[in-house]
This record gives sequence, C-alpha cells and structure tokens, in this order.
Amino acid sequence: MIQLILSLLIGSLLLLSVASFVFRRRAEGSSVDLVEARQALNALQGGLLPAELVARIFDRTDLEYVNMQRSPEVRELFLEERKRIALVWVGRVRKQITRLKSFHLGSARFYAGLDLRTELSLALDFARLLFACRMLEVFVQLRGPYAAPRILGATAATAAKVCSVSQESLAFLTPVYAVRAVNGSARHADF
Repeated sequence: MIQLILSLLIGSLLLLSVASFVFRRRAEGSSVDLVEARQALNALQGGLLPAELVARIFDRTDLEYVNMQRSPEVRELFLEERKRIALVWVGRVRKQITRLKSFHLGSARFYAGLDLRTELSLALDFARLLFACRMLEVFVQLRGPYAAPRILGATAATAAKVCSVSQESLAFLTPVYAVRAVNGSARHADF
C-alpha cells in the first residue's frame, strides 16, 4: 500500500513538472523579448529621440508667434495642444524605456557580454531616466511644456546613452548585409 501511494505521489510530481514546463508562457531569453527590445530601440532612436523632433515639440518659437497674435483663446488652445503632445511624447519614451529595461533585466545576460560595471551603470541610467520621465510629466502637467528644459535635456541625453548600450546588446540581431550596407560596402553578405 505504501509503495502504491509513493508511486502515485512521484507520478503526480512528474506530471505537474511536465505540465508546468508545457504551459509556461515563455522562457527567459525568448525571441519575443528580443523582438520587443529591438522594436523599443527602433521606436526610441527612429521616432522619439531625434533631436529635431524633441526640439520641435519643446521649442518656444511657436509660442512666441502665438503670443504675437494677441488672442488669449488661441494661446490657451495652443498651450493645451502642445501640453498634450509633450505628455504623449514623454509617455511613449517612458514606455519604450520600460520595454528596454525589461529586456536588460530578464534577457540581456543571455545575449550580451556586459560586464558588472556596465550593468550597474545601465541600471542606474534606467532608474534615473524613468524618474526624469516622471518628473517631466509632472512639470508639463503642472506648468506646461516649456517648464523644464534642463530635465528634458538630461532625459534625452540619458535615453540616448541607454539606447547606445542597448544597441550594442542587440547588435547580433542586425543582419550582416545590413551592417555592410551601413558601412558603405556594396558587397553581398557571405552566408
């Protein structure tokens, strides 16, 4: 009787371990993590962090032009819209940074040969960047899109640094022919 109970217990444990392995959503270092990290990096570098875009969203030139029109209604509408655009921009930057942070916390150690010093520096940069994004949101919400130019500059600079490290971590995802095309070589990749 004890042998039967022991056999059933061992069988149940084996069945549970196989079931947990089969139904696990995704493993650390999965391709989904890599794709999300690459998409976040592309969104930051290509769409959210170019200096021209950041300068345009937070530039005072448009505000000065609107102020010259001497229409309080137009000025108020302009500031509301610019505030909304600035908040959307900060929110999207924060979302993409969070996606990159998730990659670095969960999967980067499987792919990137980052030393301990770089990982600690990157963790500090992520923390500083997410805090700066929150502070920027608070300032924009309370005082408008032109309230915190220094925080904006620090946020953009830190985000660029994080993107640089992340790009190195994800470099193995860039096909050889794309690297050669960027470097100016017109030769085909050898596969």
